[in-house]
Amino acid sequence: MSDHAASGAPACAPPDPNPRKPRLVLPPLACDSHAHILGPASRYAYSPARTYTPPDALLPAYEHLLKTLGVARAVLVQPSVYGSDNTAMLDAMKVAGNRFRGVAVVKEDISEAELRKLHDAGVRGVRFNIVDVKDGKRGTLPLDAPKKLAQRVRSLGWHVEFLMHVDEFPDLDRAFADFPVDIVLGHLGYMKTDKGLDAPGYQAMLRLVKGGRCWVKLTGPYRISTKALPYPDVTQFAHALMKANPERILWGSDWPHVTTKVMPNDGDLCDLLSDWIPAAELREQVLVKNPAKLYGFN
Repeated sequence: MSDHAASGAPACAPPDPNPRKPRLVLPPLACDSHAHILGPASRYAYSPARTYTPPDALLPAYEHLLKTLGVARAVLVQPSVYGSDNTAMLDAMKVAGNRFRGVAVVKEDISEAELRKLHDAGVRGVRFNIVDVKDGKRGTLPLDAPKKLAQRVRSLGWHVEFLMHVDEFPDLDRAFADFPVDIVLGHLGYMKTDKGLDAPGYQAMLRLVKGGRCWVKLTGPYRISTKALPYPDVTQFAHALMKANPERILWGSDWPHVTTKVMPNDGDLCDLLSDWIPAAELREQVLVKNPAKLYGFN
């Protein structure tokens, strides 16, 4: 019996192995702020509690992608399939060197020494997955544990990244009003576009972005769009975020696009930036200056 069959976690399709060179020329020192390294499965065991089983998505293939797109820097984000075992990510970061940073998942009782070790390895944030909140109270954020950890990592200059659907939290800005560190949200807020720009949770996120304590990643348009590529319904959401505060917006490939049903080519995804951020100087802000500040690139 295969590993994914034994776990009950369905297998994912692999990314397109032949990314095309985008028409858009990215600025020097551009950064992919959201990607995952997965496998080899024979070396790094997946969590039995995972909800999907990915194919191997290894560092050489990812580095080929970066070279093809014209991206110099990258941020690896710990995927849920590894739980709090960050070994695969850290090993990839060690090989890649100082042009990579990481966002880890850690246990609540992690020691100060281990946090420092992660910092020295290039980690600059911690991630919480609260997509599946089972407390039965819609719009309630389980923030006790993240707040406690945020207090501990504040001196390191770290942030806290949340995987969440902002439309589920109409009081998002009030919930994070006294959060100890900056927060980062992915997938443009991870809200289906048919809910509209006026959705209370989306507007709350925009207020957080305007206030400067929240960063949002332009990632995974296929996760929120109701259309096929080039996901035209996503453009107005990207424009709204840029209008709110271009100094708090990031871009990421979301490679290897786990659980995606219709696999896009990464060159096509990169070219979406032409419509999302038409001005070259603002693309440099999002692709170079913002990640350099948040992730501490020299």
